[in-house]
Amino acid sequence: MENGSNSSSSSSSSSNNNNNMVVVIYPLSHYYFGSKEALPDKEEDSFTERIQRMRSNYAAHGLRTCVQGVLLVELYQQPHVLLLQVRNSFFKLPGGRLRPGESDIGGLKRKLSRKLLHSGSDSSSDWEIGECIGMWWRSDFETLPCPYLPRKAKECTKLFLVRLQMTQKFAVPKNMRLLAVPLCQLYDNDKTYGTIISGLPQLLSKFSFTIVRE
Repeated sequence: MENGSNSSSSSSSSSNNNNNMVVVIYPLSHYYFGSKEALPDKEEDSFTERIQRMRSNYAAHGLRTCVQGVLLVELYQQPHVLLLQVRNSFFKLPGGRLRPGESDIGGLKRKLSRKLLHSGSDSSSDWEIGECIGMWWRSDFETLPCPYLPRKAKECTKLFLVRLQMTQKFAVPKNMRLLAVPLCQLYDNDKTYGTIISGLPQLLSKFSFTIVRE
């Protein structure tokens, strides 16, 4: 009886793991994209100002932790990632730095709502945060992020898969654009999209995609 019970439990666990590896995505046409007031974006600061701000935060709070969401949609029968574009040149995933003591999930929901929803929207019901699919580290704020923990880290960036609802209304700040970019365009294209975003195709290669049109 014990062997049978263990076998059943193992089978159920395996089935759940397989389900987690399937990502259901919906056509881009299912989503509505509006606009809202521009948000102050710290990426618009000069390089020197940005580095100084990061150093000050590190001195006050220690390791800087950022969370970013990977949102997928279907276009031309291919999975596309939603990216924010700043100043018509700089691309980034929606997200940002956690507040001291803030949880990864809570912080990401707050950041996604601030960047992509109208003011007053309930982030707890609008976002389904899935698994952490990757972590990147910086040993110093001037260095490129690396996918392994260095001897001394000053910043950690965590990427979470966000499973979108079948339909949703987005509100994009007027000083940004929200673009759907195919995985094939991101691959090995760090000159355009940076190290983290260009690495998404490898991180997502372990998942199977199911496109739902109804």
